[in-house]
Amino acid sequence: MKIQLKILLALNFIVLISCKAQNLPLNTAFSTIPNGAYLKDSNNELTPYIGTYKANYKGNEITLFITKQENKLEKSAKKNYYLDALIVKYIVKTSAGTILQDTQNINLSSIELSSISTRPAQNSIVFYYSGTNCNVGWGEIILKKLNATQISWDYYPNSMLLDEATCPSGTDTTVYLPHTKNLVFTKQ
Repeated sequence: MKIQLKILLALNFIVLISCKAQNLPLNTAFSTIPNGAYLKDSNNELTPYIGTYKANYKGNEITLFITKQENKLEKSAKKNYYLDALIVKYIVKTSAGTILQDTQNINLSSIELSSISTRPAQNSIVFYYSGTNCNVGWGEIILKKLNATQISWDYYPNSMLLDEATCPSGTDTTVYLPHTKNLVFTKQ
């Protein structure tokens, strides 16, 4: 009886070890990511982007604060998985210094800008932007590393219809991020 119990415990231990999350490269295609997997930044693809960057666009100064978060949980209707991701917080202010939007101290679930995949061949990283209030402006932002101190910015917003049921009147739905391609940000 003791031998059977030891064998059973050993088998349970082996099963637990084999169920450990599978580590995959960051640029793994979404369709091939198993539920519970971990997309790890094993090659330090995210590290060169970390820092504070500034650019000017149409009279506004945009400051990006890019940090790395390990083991960020991604949830979708089809699966949940973890990944190492870049998180972008930002400040947009006028040339006179008036702050139009500052996301440094807000909850990520309200306005999120985080990396979702890497494109090593293009030396770029793709980000999901949840949009501003009522998700206006949600879409994709691509940052490309130009050199040790500069990145370029391409923003591809999606459109949506708003109504009183989804977005109350009087809500600020202005997208303050620069809606443009090839905007160069310089590391500070």
